[in-house]
Amino acid sequence: MFTLSKISSAVCLVCGIGILVPVVSFAEEVAQGENKNNMESIIVTGTRSSEKTVFDSSAPIDLISASELSSTASEDLSDMLAQIVPSYKVQRLPLEDGQVFVRPATLRGLSPDHTLVLVNGKRRHRSALLGANGAQAPDLAQIPSSAIKRIEVLRDGASAQYGSDAIAGVINIILDDGIDVKGFAQYSEYSEGDGENIRAGIKSGFKLADDGFVTTSFEYANAEKTSRSRQRPDAILFAAEHPDVTVPSPVQNWGQPQSETFRLALNSELNTQLGLAYLFGTYGWGEGLTDFNWRNPDSTSAFNLTEVFADFDLRDIYPAGFSPQFTQNDKDKTLNLGLKGTTSSDIDWDMSAGFGENSIEYRMSDSINASLGPASPTEFYIGELIQSEININADFNTIWTSSLLFDAANIAFGLEYRKETYEITPGDLASYDIGVGATVGLPSGSNGFPGFSPSQSGKSSQNSQSVYVDIDLPMSESFTLGLATRYEKYSEYGNGKITGKLSSRYELNQDLAIRATLSTGFKSPTPGQLFSERTSQGLDTTTLNIFTSGRFSPEGIVASVMSKRDDISIKPLEAEESTNISTGVVYRNDSGFHSSLDFYRVEVDNRLSTSATYNVTDAERAELAGLNVVGGESITRVNFFQNDFNTRTTGVDLVLGYAIDVSGGKLSLTSALNHNKTEVLNGSLVDNDTTRNRFENLLPKNTANFTANYSMDMISLMARVRYYGPWTDYSGNSDGDVFQNFGSEVFTDISATYDLNNDITISAGAENIFDSYPEEATYQANRGLIYSRHAPYDTDGRNIYIKMAFEF
Repeated sequence: MFTLSKISSAVCLVCGIGILVPVVSFAEEVAQGENKNNMESIIVTGTRSSEKTVFDSSAPIDLISASELSSTASEDLSDMLAQIVPSYKVQRLPLEDGQVFVRPATLRGLSPDHTLVLVNGKRRHRSALLGANGAQAPDLAQIPSSAIKRIEVLRDGASAQYGSDAIAGVINIILDDGIDVKGFAQYSEYSEGDGENIRAGIKSGFKLADDGFVTTSFEYANAEKTSRSRQRPDAILFAAEHPDVTVPSPVQNWGQPQSETFRLALNSELNTQLGLAYLFGTYGWGEGLTDFNWRNPDSTSAFNLTEVFADFDLRDIYPAGFSPQFTQNDKDKTLNLGLKGTTSSDIDWDMSAGFGENSIEYRMSDSINASLGPASPTEFYIGELIQSEININADFNTIWTSSLLFDAANIAFGLEYRKETYEITPGDLASYDIGVGATVGLPSGSNGFPGFSPSQSGKSSQNSQSVYVDIDLPMSESFTLGLATRYEKYSEYGNGKITGKLSSRYELNQDLAIRATLSTGFKSPTPGQLFSERTSQGLDTTTLNIFTSGRFSPEGIVASVMSKRDDISIKPLEAEESTNISTGVVYRNDSGFHSSLDFYRVEVDNRLSTSATYNVTDAERAELAGLNVVGGESITRVNFFQNDFNTRTTGVDLVLGYAIDVSGGKLSLTSALNHNKTEVLNGSLVDNDTTRNRFENLLPKNTANFTANYSMDMISLMARVRYYGPWTDYSGNSDGDVFQNFGSEVFTDISATYDLNNDITISAGAENIFDSYPEEATYQANRGLIYSRHAPYDTDGRNIYIKMAFEF
């Protein structure tokens, strides 16, 4: 049995060794003529030409290996990418309802659903959760890292090549196809003594017939919650005024949720008489538990005494108040199958069909539907969200020769059919019921997260058809031109969309090239964004009273009621449209150095977001209640998804790498920097300083990392420094936001790996080795929160881990 103190001592010692080795050995002579960077690695993302490398690409691509992913402690693929790719950011979001489990991640500061996710080149389905500003993106946490061979991140608009969503770029996850067996077991824990996480995974592959294979992977993780909380001041006062009541300390936990997950992946191929058949898919199951805000018996309306329930006092059930416990149960499954081959006229073809589904069940315990009084249960089934998708593709690729071209051109074309379906199933009657107590101000629905009612439930879908052409034209030995266009038509809104992309690359010499792209793109609204509705409860950070807010369909009853005002007009949703411009330079040499510098500008029109929040009048509340809107009698604020404004995002990506031989070992140095700025150009956000500030400044404009890897004989060392620039947080009060500016932060991660033999390795490491914490969140201190819930980095301090891995 090991202890954290022993691990800390060992890791710090390794860190010292890792710092010394490069210093005493850096003068070692570099081996001549040996290629020591990955610029020659073959890629499949952003191009439909075979044998194109990272160096040959006309757009910036990050190539992330399985070993890089294994250098992080998290079981969540989003966390892994956020530590490696500076332009990719993810937040923790404790006590943010479903977002604490399905966390939004952004590429280049754009919306989470502006990045298209592919697995083996096929579109990945979305999560059932509609997150911040209505974003509905795939849940990367559902994919086991042990199943991944590599990840290619295309940082450029690619809607003309891949369809809707590829405004910011594309993440293509390539599944492992090896026939070996490898696995790992890992234990991690924060230096505060919480957040214990047990992870284990195994991948096994074997040959199928003469040239086929089947590779399966599974991963399991069980993580305990973390808590970076102080006792709430009102809880301290309550305990002092009621010494006979035992009050928990803290009454609510701010931190990562308790979770248990199981992930499975399959990848296979088999040559048949008809062609190469392939089948791959993933399956995931998970359960998580997190706190909600504490309800104070002395100030929370749910505890109000009333003659309607003359013999009922909620203090008899919750004498010390209550913090509702929120549970998520999720299932995720996808299966893709296809057949590909080559015709007698040398046309490569690929026919495929895929199905994906993500479902999320919500439950609430330690809660109450106060409007039901003594008839209310304390545990509730909230309902289920289900997102399902069907994708059918026919892709073709051929070579065309012409005397006008320096070399043969690559021409790709194809068809795609997609169907998306979004479904909400209702919760228990008590979870959304409006009891008689509502007439005297007692809140209805399960407190903290009212259940989905039959009126909020239902199924909606839309389908789309598209056709595309993608051409690479070698105009000369040095100059390549790329052209792509796509037409896509959706059933539920508007006319068809035509997008295009023009790319170019000019090679000044064999080691230096310049590149540029110009493209248009779009993101279509999903059925969930078009038709779903949701109400929730929050806690005002000033008054500490519960308020109920709702997000409703722009084509529903509530929209009709609010649009009766002269200054409000709620409109049906349209597609977001983008224009991307990028230019860059890429360089390499035989000494092991490689670099790229890319400038970009992305303009997005008709940005889909939540509208301005409207305070509901007493008359409007009465009308909503009369129309049987769930919780209508207590709704204080409403908003809607709307296409409301345009934005311009400008930025710079710089990537540097250097690999050399040092003292009989190999030293690899890589660094990446991203500067990203988003400006609101027009719409209601321009004049609304509160909302605009949230939109423009919630994420750091500058992020960077530096990583050093050194391997020699049986020992490998890694050190990574992560930098996050200043950003701005908001409080979320019912009567308007209060802002707080946070400064920059630097975190250092280190690890060491020792080869016990050819098959087994032992690793130990620490993320945030210096146990750094950001500034405290001033405006939320009275809720017991210490560090901001919206931080774009882990605020739990040093995380220490030990891992055993095997491969044979």
